[in-house]
Amino acid sequence: MKAIEHNIHATAISVGGTGLVFVGPSGSGKSGLAFDCLAEARLLGLAAGLVGDDRLVISAADGRVVARGPLPILGMIELRYSGIVSIAHVSEAELKYAVRTVAANESERLPANDEHHTLADGIELPLIRVPPWSRFPLSLILARTGLLDQIGR
Repeated sequence: MKAIEHNIHATAISVGGTGLVFVGPSGSGKSGLAFDCLAEARLLGLAAGLVGDDRLVISAADGRVVARGPLPILGMIELRYSGIVSIAHVSEAELKYAVRTVAANESERLPANDEHHTLADGIELPLIRVPPWSRFPLSLILARTGLLDQIGR
């Protein structure tokens, strides 16, 4: 059975084989946060690349959620107020976590441990909230997922 594809508004990256999808409304800082994570991954010596910015094609089958970036914009990311740049990319990634930026005035300082985000009908992933002003956003994500301790081992 062929997996149904969904076109969604999001940005995705792969870091060390872990796919992260950045979700939220337009202008919430998804691309900037994803770019910061890619830069941090490079500083940590981790293999990383952009899957797609602003638009993704996702599908789910056999318990896996896979994302691809559309060919016309593959390897390109919009950095608000700086323009569109080409960066290292991967053709697809298995998504493991959804990442959402949080506003400074958001009331829940400590979110529930079992939060999930629905990407499309029947497709959801564990959700990690990250403030867009975080100095080390990737490290925060890796700590929240338990993957931080695996770096360098």
